[in-house]
Amino acid sequence: MDISLARTFLEIARCGSFVAAAERLHVTQAAVTSRVQNLESQLNCTLFIRNRSGARLTADGEAFVTHATQMIQAWDNAQRDLPLLKGFSDVLHIGGEASLATPLVLEWVRALRQHLPEHSVRAEIGESSTLMQRVEQGTLDAALVYRPEYLPGLQVEELLEEKLVQVCLPDRPEPYVYVDWGEEFRRQHDAALPSRTRAPVIFDFGPLALQYILESGGSGYFRSRVVRHYLETGMLQRVAMAPEFSFPVYLVYARQRTSEVLEQAIGQLRELAQIEQDWSQRWDPVPPPSA
Repeated sequence: MDISLARTFLEIARCGSFVAAAERLHVTQAAVTSRVQNLESQLNCTLFIRNRSGARLTADGEAFVTHATQMIQAWDNAQRDLPLLKGFSDVLHIGGEASLATPLVLEWVRALRQHLPEHSVRAEIGESSTLMQRVEQGTLDAALVYRPEYLPGLQVEELLEEKLVQVCLPDRPEPYVYVDWGEEFRRQHDAALPSRTRAPVIFDFGPLALQYILESGGSGYFRSRVVRHYLETGMLQRVAMAPEFSFPVYLVYARQRTSEVLEQAIGQLRELAQIEQDWSQRWDPVPPPSA
């Protein structure tokens, strides 16, 4: 199928209008209408209901959104990957959440280049739900996430056990900085520390929150591997009697799309997970500006 038909369909769905879609695609309204008619003829169903206010999706149109999105992603990936680089036999597509990008995803890419030199590697960083969807659709071979969804056909494997521990800057332990580590953490945190459910500073990205505390002071929850260096050097200290929370890392891949190469790549990752690495970014605290 002409991929422009899928792109046109999705643009109309986003804009809610044939006219607006034509303007965004820089084609005539007649061209947009012709593409929709062609697509509906091939699918043997009606995708849009047109009225004076624009166009809305039918039930069949709603169902086709997912398929059209997958088609475009697959086509875009094919254009990026092909032709293969000279001397390479395939491409491995891996992904990970932002907080796992350094060092776990980075170390995985290094290991793949060392042990599978005939394969190029494409690493993508994104949100857990997006990564899971990409694995399910087949545009990612595997992904590292903290909050997996147990979807049909996906293999979810606990890769390593991580802990969230509360640390503070020794001479400036306040304010409490709430770091949002997801729904499960929120539930456990609020039950264990009801007085900390409301905080003056809130982040949803751990590395940013850690940098804030190192520079401005405060306390908060962080992954034990990330703060190990700061604890050992005395830059940070553990908060006494603060509860710990489990925060495991999961590997996700499609059971039906495993291959010898992917199994080798996963084997390399499992070996990395067994190494007690220091995951700190080694940021040095910046002294506050003088008054």
